[in-house]
Amino acid sequence: MTDRELLEAAAKAAGGGFVIGYWNPLTDDGDALRLAVRCDIAFMLETERASATTNTGQRFTEWLGTDPCAATRRAIVRAAAEIGRSMK
Repeated sequence: MTDRELLEAAAKAAGGGFVIGYWNPLTDDGDALRLAVRCDIAFMLETERASATTNTGQRFTEWLGTDPCAATRRAIVRAAAEIGRSMK
C-alpha cells in the first residue's frame, strides 16, 4: 500500500476527507496523535519498535530505526488504515 493509500484509508477511519498538504499523520506528530485518539488506537514504544493496536486487537509494528517518532506515526497510520479499509 502506498503512503497516499494509507492516508486515504486512515482519513476514512477518522471520518474526514483527505487533503494533501493539510493533514498528514505520517509527517505530523499532532495529526498522528489526533488520529490515534479519534480511532481508539493504543500505541507504545518498546526497545526497538513502535506498535499501534486497534480496539479489535490488530497490532501493527514498525522498527524504530533512527526516527522513533516516524516509526510511531507510521504504526498509527497503518492501524487507522486497517480500520478504514474494514468500513463499508
